Amino acid sequence: MDFDFNDDQEQLRDAVRKWVSKDFDFERRRGIVKAGGQQGGYSKEVWQSLADLGLLGLAVPGDHGGMDMGPVEAMVVMEELGRGLVLAPYAAVALMGVAVLRDHVPAAVQAPWLPRIAEGRARLALAHQERKARYRLDHVITTAQAQGETWVLNGSKSLVPVGDEQDGVAEAYIVSARVTGAVDDHAGIGLFLVERGAPGVRVQPYPTQDGSRAAEVTLTQAASTLLVPALSQGAHPLGGHAVLEHAADIGIAALCAEAVGAMEQLLSITVDYLNTRKQFGVVIGSFQALRHRVADMKMQLELARSMSYYATLKLTAPAAERRRALSQAKVQLGQSMRFVGQQAIQLHGGIGVTDEYSAGHYVKRLTAIELTLGDTLHHLGEVAARMDDTAGVFA
Repeated sequence: MDFDFNDDQEQLRDAVRKWVSKDFDFERRRGIVKAGGQQGGYSKEVWQSLADLGLLGLAVPGDHGGMDMGPVEAMVVMEELGRGLVLAPYAAVALMGVAVLRDHVPAAVQAPWLPRIAEGRARLALAHQERKARYRLDHVITTAQAQGETWVLNGSKSLVPVGDEQDGVAEAYIVSARVTGAVDDHAGIGLFLVERGAPGVRVQPYPTQDGSRAAEVTLTQAASTLLVPALSQGAHPLGGHAVLEHAADIGIAALCAEAVGAMEQLLSITVDYLNTRKQFGVVIGSFQALRHRVADMKMQLELARSMSYYATLKLTAPAAERRRALSQAKVQLGQSMRFVGQQAIQLHGGIGVTDEYSAGHYVKRLTAIELTLGDTLHHLGEVAARMDDTAGVFA
């Protein structure tokens, strides 16, 4: 299989890498995190820069003002954003949110949102995680009831990636809610669009340990628009739960690519440190034991890179095959991130965990990625659940 990138993809990588290097260095990132206030760990200027580069419209169809690019181009962008630890809910909005609108909802809903997302004037992200769900997408307690032409939602969502209000930027959420059936019944789950400023919507933003932002979203008789009906309603070929799974898999592939970029940069930082720090009058990078540990880090990085490519290429596969592949990738990435992060800190020593030095920030982000959209143990269980116990092969 040919894993070479074409000229357009290489030019895209080069453009994003140059922007990260010039406009989002580590000191700017620290300044944004420390800025506090309503904006917190995100910057409106950074978001607009991503729009100016065309990145917010990467997956948006051309007739809505986007670039209409595919999963490989998204992977290229995410690697470079990961390399720079860029603080922005890019994957949540420009990849996951756009995928739901682009592939699964009526044109009447696409038209007012997709062009504004591409221009940086709107942010729309999934709000699906609930307390006690333990990463399960079918564990939905939030309810939806029809009232005439609208739907009313009651419930709460956790760790929503878009929560801080920004002037001039419309915000909304794609909320999973139960229309019929008991908790954990995936056939009764639909997807609804809820605008941040709608009556009955309460948003509580907060910082996360990696310098990003998230929010708790509470819905009390909140008016919404039905995007994808539940499978039990028979009005959509897939149903809300299957669409949610597809969006989550796009998010997992994006996280895998981001982690590869972050690990690659962390490895480079570590090697530079080893070739600078001296002990007994020589640079410690000349010590054979440390060189072996760097080699092991490189091996884990390449294993992660291979599985990131695998995850991206499987996004267009049938649902069962796609879900298995994405879980397998997330397992390998979880193992690689933990190993590379721990080795980097140990090879640095105390300086590796200081706020003034970048290595610790990379480790924090890698830790957050490992816990997003299912941790390693969760996805090990997902892989095991798809094993054919009698044949000993993947079903």
